[in-house]
Amino acid sequence: MRKNKFLRFCGILIFCAFAMTGCAQRQIKNLDSQGKTIVCFGDSLTFGYGVSPGEDYPSQLSKMLNAPIINAGVDGDTSATALTRLEADVLEKDPFLVIVELTGNDFLKKVPMEETRKNIEDIVDRIQAKGIIVAVADVSAGMFLAEYRSLLAKISRGKRAIFIPGLLNGIITTPNLKSDFIHPNAAGYKLVAQRVYRVVLPYLKLRKD
Repeated sequence: MRKNKFLRFCGILIFCAFAMTGCAQRQIKNLDSQGKTIVCFGDSLTFGYGVSPGEDYPSQLSKMLNAPIINAGVDGDTSATALTRLEADVLEKDPFLVIVELTGNDFLKKVPMEETRKNIEDIVDRIQAKGIIVAVADVSAGMFLAEYRSLLAKISRGKRAIFIPGLLNGIITTPNLKSDFIHPNAAGYKLVAQRVYRVVLPYLKLRKD
């Protein structure tokens, strides 16, 4: 008798977990987006610094999703310089999903955190205003850039954007996954693509339902 009650209790917990996950997914803004493509918007990690064309993470993600993806990554971009090219490189491409990967150069160039916050919020707001889904990718790894992880997670919650945590976890500390001291090699970028894929895929499925 006790065993049956325990099993029923476990079943209720599992059901609630799935229900909560589904509700959280459906709270993401613009899941009914009518755009035509996916744009990866960011800095050198999006551009694919250190590898040959086709080995960058947007190219590898494109294969995983079996869908065309525009690589709008620019080496050296900060949140401020990215904001200046948002219209031409992203909004004019008619995307239904934009994956925003920034802040690494803000850290390296010592941009004040408040300025970074404002720029990322402006980027997210302008994309969402066009009816586009936004995914905010965090490039932290453990304690490395942890303060930016907290910032981006908070922005994502407040803006109802998808949050993709820890792109560089286990990469930045593994030499055979890097092309230099920080940038991934082809195997590293494949791992980044897999992490993005796992997070965005459920939302893409919801969009089709």
